[in-house]
Amino acid sequence: MNQPVKRRPVRLGEPEIAAWQADGVWHVDAVTPLGDFPARFTDRLVQGAAAHPERTLVARRGADGEWIRLSYADVLSRARRIGQALLDRGLSAERPLVILSGNDVQHFQLALGAMYAGVPYAPLSPSYSLVATDYGKLAELIAQLTPGAVYATDGAAFGRALSAVLPSDAELILDEGDFSGREVTRFASLLGASTGSVDQANAAIRPDTIAKFLFTSGSTKKPKAVITTHGMLCSNQQMLLQTFPFMADEAPVLLDWLPWNHTFGGSHNVGIVLYNGGTLYLDDGKPMPRDFPVTLRNLTEIAPTIYFNIPKGWEMLTEALERDAALRETFFSRVKLFFCAGAGLSQAAWDRLDAIAVAHCGESIRIMTGLGMTETSPSCTFGTGAIVKAGYVGVPAPGCKVKLVPVGAKMEARFHGPHVTPGYWRAPGLTAEAFDDDGFYRTGDALRFADDQHPELGFMFDGRIAEDFKLSTGTFVSVGPLRARVISQGAPYVMEAVVTGIDRDAIGLLIFPRQENCHALSGLPAGASASDVLASAPVRAFFQQLVDALNADASGSATRVDRLLLLAEPPSIDQRELTDKGSVNQAAVLTRRAALIESMYEGTEAQTIFAAKLA
Repeated sequence: MNQPVKRRPVRLGEPEIAAWQADGVWHVDAVTPLGDFPARFTDRLVQGAAAHPERTLVARRGADGEWIRLSYADVLSRARRIGQALLDRGLSAERPLVILSGNDVQHFQLALGAMYAGVPYAPLSPSYSLVATDYGKLAELIAQLTPGAVYATDGAAFGRALSAVLPSDAELILDEGDFSGREVTRFASLLGASTGSVDQANAAIRPDTIAKFLFTSGSTKKPKAVITTHGMLCSNQQMLLQTFPFMADEAPVLLDWLPWNHTFGGSHNVGIVLYNGGTLYLDDGKPMPRDFPVTLRNLTEIAPTIYFNIPKGWEMLTEALERDAALRETFFSRVKLFFCAGAGLSQAAWDRLDAIAVAHCGESIRIMTGLGMTETSPSCTFGTGAIVKAGYVGVPAPGCKVKLVPVGAKMEARFHGPHVTPGYWRAPGLTAEAFDDDGFYRTGDALRFADDQHPELGFMFDGRIAEDFKLSTGTFVSVGPLRARVISQGAPYVMEAVVTGIDRDAIGLLIFPRQENCHALSGLPAGASASDVLASAPVRAFFQQLVDALNADASGSATRVDRLLLLAEPPSIDQRELTDKGSVNQAAVLTRRAALIESMYEGTEAQTIFAAKLA
């Protein structure tokens, strides 16, 4: 008889949940009260500098490969001086600081300096400056913010973007490099400011003081600047601490690459470190073939206590753990919890990762699930109970109230609590649309109960309501679950899937393949074109098998896949097909590739894709 697998001990909170139904609406609240939290996000920095001044707060490898470390005392001293320099320039919510660069130590200091002084800042995705060739979206963001100062790490790297979008009345701050035709302020000069009034400004900060603006992804509409206050950030970190009380037992150590222009990396993960006296190692790697060796080198040296990644990163790490004993030894040495950010981890990938942990250390490591978003700073629900499986997002964290409101055939999740945004910057109409009459934030996410007979057990994610549609027959198609099945069963050759079929008689799929995996499968030599790879017999055979497998489990036209396109052209950031957090914008893809979809349903074949009508 098989013995139950031992799980590595980790102290988790178990909030008491109350659930009831009234007028067709479900209410599911955490009865467990939320504890006290600071008024200012930087209060924990001040406390840390007093309690453990020499402890490393943030570290990043230098050019020589060695870690450059800043202690809590170092960061507080620098934040006070930077904050004073920003106050001296008259920066405010109306004239905030904009940061174009990605995760680095200078960005970290600027962010905390701005927050210490009560000056809002806005971290923008560096891909808008470094990857995009059309700076229209970046210009829209800058126009919404009217910044008083703009920071970029390197004038040479960001020069073209700055030439296109830098306002004439905004001060330009660079760490290195030059910018022709404009006076430049050096980042280092900010550290020379005296600290005459910054502490008074810090004392004046209240929970409703704006800490930063974070942009949500736009498709046909302009991106929205989400107001993120000090109270939102602090209350959400208290929710996290009560959900994961083990962070109070041992100061968390994170090695993280997740971008700070996104709420998960910049609010959730940075906040976990600061709020709990931990240490953040900046990972310059990414889950891409060219960059992932950097992550593996770092993980061979730095043992995290909690590890966060996106599904692609977890899949690449799992492959590396299977073959590298030294990596396994360090990685599993003290990690207490895994968390998958940005999207759900497929059950197959989940099981494979768990099998490595059990084989190496004889224990299963808890894989945490949950639901959050930019507007909720970000966390709302967590799966801390007995249910552990893909798609489960758990129960409300202390302080979070949930409503499930029928919308069509699904139930929309709506949230209320101190962690929820007051609205969108300079967009009163959009703000009004985002909240219902009771002041609950309308997420657009659908949830269903994990057990209809026991709603207190929490929720399963049920897709995005706006993505669902009807076929011409009137059959309702639930996009989220189908898309999740395609990605899970298509691993490792499917990066993303877009479901088509609005007002048509059958479902189709647009597939963004993982080009490197498909290339290996094709057997073609290096240098083969993407279209040749996707048209190769082995790749065609795999995707035919995938559709056959999907349809073997289909219950009818609402889940049966009739057509499939493999897209050789990756999603375009310029055309907003790729969001700032790296996920595919379904609506933008459907709009931009409408002609290809039309071609797919006509059964013709386009030049740059492999299109097949699958019987």
